[in-house]
Amino acid sequence: MRNRFLFYFLFLVSYSLFAQNSPYLVPRQIYVGDPATLVVPLPSAAQNLPDVVLLKKDYLTNKGIFPSHKDIDIYKITLERRTTGSGLLIEFSAFVPGEIELPLIEIGGEFFTGLTVKVNSLLEIESANPAGKARLLSGAASVLAMPGTALMLYGSLAAIVIVILLAIWFIFKGRAVLKELREKWKRYRLYASLYNTEKRLSKALTKGVDKRIILDKLSFEFREFLSILTGKNCRSMTARDFMREFNTESYELNESAFLGEFFGRCDKLRFSGTDIDPNNIEKLLDDLRKFLEIKKKEEKAK
Repeated sequence: MRNRFLFYFLFLVSYSLFAQNSPYLVPRQIYVGDPATLVVPLPSAAQNLPDVVLLKKDYLTNKGIFPSHKDIDIYKITLERRTTGSGLLIEFSAFVPGEIELPLIEIGGEFFTGLTVKVNSLLEIESANPAGKARLLSGAASVLAMPGTALMLYGSLAAIVIVILLAIWFIFKGRAVLKELREKWKRYRLYASLYNTEKRLSKALTKGVDKRIILDKLSFEFREFLSILTGKNCRSMTARDFMREFNTESYELNESAFLGEFFGRCDKLRFSGTDIDPNNIEKLLDDLRKFLEIKKKEEKAK
C-alpha cells in the first residue's frame, strides 16, 4: 500500500513538472483572428539579464529578417532570462484553423523550432453538441470613439460655418473692401516710389552727377506721380497749366500755387543754359519732401 502511494505521488510530481515546462497559450483556447501569446518555459538563467525583444515593425523599417509564416502574423517576440525561470513569449494572430507549426525563431543567440499552436474555428460543428448547431459569431462590438473625435467633428462644422459666412460677406461687402484695400496699396506704393526717387536724386547731387540730368529726372518723376494720383495728364503741363488745373487748397497747402511755382523754378533751371547752383536743386528736393508729407497727412485724415 505504501509503495503504491509513493508511485502515485511521484507520478503527479513528474506530471506537474512536465506541464510547467511545456509551452502553453494565453488564452488557453484561441480562434481564428484572435490575438494570443505562446509562452515557452525555459531553464533558469545564471543571472538576471535584460529582455531581448523583436518587433515586426522595427524589422520592416530596418529591412531586417523577421520570422514569417503564411498563416500566422507574428508581431512581437520576447526572450526573458531570469534566475527564477526564463521564458520565450511569442505574440501572434492566426488566420486558419488547425495545428500550425511556427517558423524557426532566432533570438538572443538561441534557436527555437518545432513550436506548434492549435487554432480553433468558430464555424465548426461540434459533435458533442446535442443540438448539432454550429457556433455563431457574436454581434459586432459597439463603435469606440477615438480620442479627439468630438473636437475634430465640431471643429470641422465650425470651419464650414465660418467659410459660408465669409462667402456671404464677400458677396455683399468683400469686393468693395478688397477694392478699397487695393487702392490704398496702390497709393502707398506710389508715395513710396517718389520718396525713393527723392532720396536717390539727393545722393546723386552729393556725388556730383550732372545737375540737368537730376532736374530732368525730378521733373519727369513728379509729373508721372501727379498723373497717376489725380488721373490728369500732367506729363506735358507747363507751370501755368498747373496753376490753372490745380485750383484746390488743402488746410496746409495751396496746391495750384505750389505746383506752378515748383515747376516754374524747375523748368527755369533746366533750360537756363547757365551753371546751376546745387542749393537751388536741394531746395526743390526739400519742397518735394514737404509736399509728400502734407499729402500723406491728408490721406490719413480721409
